[in-house]
Amino acid sequence: MKTIASEVTNYIKKKPFLSSALSQGIINLTSLARQIQPQIENALKKPAKSGAIVMALKRISENHEFLSTHKIVRVLKNMGDITVRSSLVDYCYKISETLLPTQAKFLNQIDLTKNIFYTTSRGVGESNIIVSQQLSAIIESIFKHEVCIEKTNDLSAISIKLPTENVTIPGIYYFIFQRLSWEGVNINEVISTSNEFTILMNEESVNTAFQVIKDLKNL
Repeated sequence: MKTIASEVTNYIKKKPFLSSALSQGIINLTSLARQIQPQIENALKKPAKSGAIVMALKRISENHEFLSTHKIVRVLKNMGDITVRSSLVDYCYKISETLLPTQAKFLNQIDLTKNIFYTTSRGVGESNIIVSQQLSAIIESIFKHEVCIEKTNDLSAISIKLPTENVTIPGIYYFIFQRLSWEGVNINEVISTSNEFTILMNEESVNTAFQVIKDLKNL
């Protein structure tokens, strides 16, 4: 049976930014209740008192599903090194029968090169290779027979080490990416392993992104 509480909960669950703002207590519940009252009444097919909606919102804001749990906060406080790299180039190649041997040839050539950045990710139809800008000439020479779908210059990367328990706690990545989004940081790509992930963005956004991630350790 539909109730005011259930419909308010369903409404808030579809608004992730709103649910986070509720958990932080930065929204006037009375004003929000008046704003969403028409949608709640439409879902219920009957009138709903504003006071009842306020009470439902209050219960939601106190519910652990809408709060940043202590487990997430603990993981973020225990984040390891945060490494920033700049002057990166992202190449996106079409998957082909020769792409892996070509990558192997590239890796063999740069095997002894120091102070460079290289990472790759592979999808169903395309593969991305991110390298230090100083390797661009080598990449474009070795991969000249591969189909380059897209090339993006002037990128920076932030690599973050997380405690091993991060893989068992839901919501950590959402928590981080949400705050980056709030600050207007557009993420070009995400590459992750079990306990480390790297985000790529335009170089002009890296200072903001670094500060956001650094601040998470002080929650």
